[in-house]
Amino acid sequence: MERERVYQAIYDKYIAPTKVVRKNYIGVELEMPVVNLSGNSVDEDTVHRIADLFSERFRFTPSGYDTQGCVTSFMNNDNGDILSFDCSYSNLELSFGKAKTLFEVYDRFKDYYSFLNERFNLHDHTLTGMGINPNVDAAYGRPIQNERYRMLYHYLHSYKEHISEFGISFHDRPDFGTFTSASQVQLDVGYDRLIDVINVNGLLEPYKAMLFANSYMPDHPQYLCVRNMLWEHSMQGYNPHNVGMFSLPIHSVNELVEYIGTQSIYCTMRDGKYIDFKPVRVSDYFDKDEIHGQYFDGEEYSKLTFKPQHSDIDYLRTFKFEDLTFRGTIEYRSSCCQPICDVMTVAAFHTGINERISELKELLENDKVIYSHGYSPTELQRMFSKRKYPDFVEKSELSDQLLRILELAKDGLKFRGYGEEKFLEPLYRRAEQLTNPAREMIDGIEKGVEMREFIEKYSVL
Repeated sequence: MERERVYQAIYDKYIAPTKVVRKNYIGVELEMPVVNLSGNSVDEDTVHRIADLFSERFRFTPSGYDTQGCVTSFMNNDNGDILSFDCSYSNLELSFGKAKTLFEVYDRFKDYYSFLNERFNLHDHTLTGMGINPNVDAAYGRPIQNERYRMLYHYLHSYKEHISEFGISFHDRPDFGTFTSASQVQLDVGYDRLIDVINVNGLLEPYKAMLFANSYMPDHPQYLCVRNMLWEHSMQGYNPHNVGMFSLPIHSVNELVEYIGTQSIYCTMRDGKYIDFKPVRVSDYFDKDEIHGQYFDGEEYSKLTFKPQHSDIDYLRTFKFEDLTFRGTIEYRSSCCQPICDVMTVAAFHTGINERISELKELLENDKVIYSHGYSPTELQRMFSKRKYPDFVEKSELSDQLLRILELAKDGLKFRGYGEEKFLEPLYRRAEQLTNPAREMIDGIEKGVEMREFIEKYSVL
């Protein structure tokens, strides 16, 4: 395929939808670990029974199955809400249909969560608000057995074949998708604001790491937010343009289209079967005469050679912190699942900031607190995802800047006029004390507090 046709396909998929005039809806996705309080892996039969009870209570209908016939997702056809399991049955996700206000989402979440956790508690299980399943080792196991997750599991485990290629530092937990949980929000973005929204939110990422870090993993004790590292140092990050931050500012829509062209495709489907293969940049993929991949034939993985098709661009899977989608939205993906009592903070923060992009741009482009020491936004985000603050940080100035950012988010929510600014209240204490859920948990554990106490504390609605 000619390079111009590739760029046109990218434009049609990602850019054209931003030109469609839409109301400013909010899409919220909340992943939560399912935890067996005994410390063992979850009882999948219990999980399935509770999901079935949930579907009956709230009139959700099955919308996806694994190869054993177990339901992997349920959907409410009236409001578009979905209950699903992400990668494994120990990671439950509630995705909410597009909403006008955050209260619409929160009211339904309260009903759903209360029902689910009352029943999990009867079986010595719980949902909790953490970015890493606290039973991370017990949670290790096979993925959900369907085409998508089986392919993903196989692809992520192929990292050992690529270690010597160009020095990527892979971690040894390719199963990370089965025990990591995020809090994600999608917001409509218009064509005229697209570049500013991406760039300004990129500058914001180091500050977000300080506010929302909530993924502690004993194998990597230096991290308060280990989730992002797990993505970046896996096969998802084989091409670093598929994950994390934009390392440099994007200056135009054409430049954004070209950047997407440098991202890699690593899977597609043929005859209802997922095929995974060594990642190939979009700009090169369609020039290939053939691609060599592997697929599960029902018993084992078999090799397959196939010719690229135009429709394969639908299988471009990226995990940028600010991920432009085919819906004309940006999905904000870098934040961990939060303690359940603070469950709406991530969505509220981004929704408010989205109303004050110009003001935030001015604040961050003139930032002297963290952006005057020679480090890039990417480097700073990685620094502030860790427990130890960089030596150049003046903590009082850092706290003041976080509070200024929160005031912009609050002002943006007030402008919307729904009273949604109440959801930001927990973040003010974090900004004043330079803390976050992961830091509080690690500090507590070092003082002798049992992990179970934090599991239960972070599960309280």
